[in-house]
Amino acid sequence: MAAVTPTGTAEAEMYGHGAGGGTALLRLLNLTSPALPIGGFHFSQGLEDAVERGLVHDAASTGDWIAGLAEHALGTLDLPLLLRLHSAWTDRSTMRVWRLSARLIASRETAELRAEDRHLGSALARVLIEHGINEAKPWVSHVDASHAALFALAAARWDICAADAATGYLWSWCENQVLAAIKLVPLGQSAGQRLLGQLIQRIPEIVETAAGIDDEDIGIASPMQGIASARHETQYSRLFRS
Repeated sequence: MAAVTPTGTAEAEMYGHGAGGGTALLRLLNLTSPALPIGGFHFSQGLEDAVERGLVHDAASTGDWIAGLAEHALGTLDLPLLLRLHSAWTDRSTMRVWRLSARLIASRETAELRAEDRHLGSALARVLIEHGINEAKPWVSHVDASHAALFALAAARWDICAADAATGYLWSWCENQVLAAIKLVPLGQSAGQRLLGQLIQRIPEIVETAAGIDDEDIGIASPMQGIASARHETQYSRLFRS
């Protein structure tokens, strides 16, 4: 019997809007995979200090910390800029890309957070070059290379829509934070999975809100992360680089 393939409108939507939909999904999974060799597991973004000082000490406080940053830091800074970066890459507006990435780097509150973003950006640039995206070459050593800028480049060139790219970017960040918390708090694997389940429920709303943020309202409202990150820079014993 011949294989049945989806041809109707509803089926096309279900399977990813045409022939490239499945590939785009797989590319997004590749971009958000912990196995991607950019070293995201090295960073806790201030969580290590928050655990050290007892601000985060169990599953509930871990969930509050991660969800709060997802909503009031990534959701109001990283994601709005990521969506604009995706548009700029799609339009091949290189100067706009540089400006947006520089704005993101400048918005990082500590040297650690700036160094982390630059490290992830340049590492992802090297990965994209291996995948044949030569536009990533100038970003390998550039001071304004941000993770979001290179993530958006990959999404634009691999036909991953902006909303899916933002969703994947936030999911990857949440997963890294939970994995860090499992080591630091510490939490059990089951507790970590419950936290991820709770975050999954919030991610779509955060992405939707980010899409509606005006240029002048882009920023962060998470002072405790900035304080925790600054303290972490001189923390005596550390597992993570941020």
